[in-house]
Amino acid sequence: MGRHQRAETYGLVSFLFCAAIGAVSMNAYMEYAPAIWQLTQRRFMVCSGIVAGCGVISFIIGYASKSRSLNLNNGWLAPIRRIVEIVALSVVYAATIFLSSFALMGAVNDMMGNAIFAGYISSICAGFSGVVGYMTFVQAELMNAKTLASLLPFFVISGVATAGMTTDDPYWYHNNFSQLGDRTTFAARMFNSTLMLAGTCIIIVSYFAISELVTTERLQRLWHDRTNKDPNRGYDIPHFMVRTTILSALLTISGLAFIGIGVFRYTPHNLLHNICAKGLPFVMLILFVFLPWLAPRLSKAVMVASDLAALVCAGFWANMMMGHNTLTNVEALAGLMFLGWFIVFSRQIAAIEADRVAAQLLHAQMLENGLTDTPAGTPIESRIAADR
Repeated sequence: MGRHQRAETYGLVSFLFCAAIGAVSMNAYMEYAPAIWQLTQRRFMVCSGIVAGCGVISFIIGYASKSRSLNLNNGWLAPIRRIVEIVALSVVYAATIFLSSFALMGAVNDMMGNAIFAGYISSICAGFSGVVGYMTFVQAELMNAKTLASLLPFFVISGVATAGMTTDDPYWYHNNFSQLGDRTTFAARMFNSTLMLAGTCIIIVSYFAISELVTTERLQRLWHDRTNKDPNRGYDIPHFMVRTTILSALLTISGLAFIGIGVFRYTPHNLLHNICAKGLPFVMLILFVFLPWLAPRLSKAVMVASDLAALVCAGFWANMMMGHNTLTNVEALAGLMFLGWFIVFSRQIAAIEADRVAAQLLHAQMLENGLTDTPAGTPIESRIAADR
């Protein structure tokens, strides 16, 4: 079997194991859990946790089993870095699966009614666990940056929507999103946890994005230096490391701002909360406006879209200052704009990665045929691939 067919086959095996584990675990919970933990929301939390656990274990097995870095052939640094990357990716998947499963179960429960839905909770857990186990194993085998970037909106929208639907303050949106998280209720904890996980995932995805930009630039310079003896080279990006360091810092700060908004609730920590909440738009503005200088390898369409996003956010903010809009709407727009921009940015990085791998394959074929003196020894691999 080829790589893709093998991944699908092992994914089906993972489906069966995860479905069985989900059913047994949920039945055991329903049988032995105390009455206080039999409440609907806590039951959904446990079910979502079981589903997320099955998904993460399936992902780790699929991802780590193909890795060529989990040995000491290249020293201690390679396996340590690989383990850190696996843990980081597992956090992204765990957050996505947990919040998405919880939101979906809440929606189905509202549609069917708690009296009916409660009788199917073990079957639902088994089904969700099996599907998630199948998807995560296949994605782990065929992991790329586009897949990782596409996960971000699912749990953010799921977490915020769940918090909004379960809050006991039906008029929170008349003020701002901070009011939704400025309580000690389940909805507030869900909202704040979503923001903290979103910030963590932004930092993780940014790490892989920056790593790919550095890898691509180094490869471009290596090929040029070996094939072009002209010392006055003009192919590379001036001050590349300075630009990349600033880009990495801004992306990390934006992730930390999301985390800070969730960690510091407004009422006890209004100063720190406002620094994170009001500082994030300035970081966004810098990223949007200076993107052509920070990441010149991105397409011009992305840069134009970034400028348009900045203008739209500024227009909505001015409209709010004139009393024609609410802060909640402006915050929602800015948050969605940033997440949308970040997804597009990540997919652009993934496209750069795919083009680099294709170029390496082409150069390798030309080298075999003696059509180029491009040096050998540059591994043909994805920066995030499971078999790296």
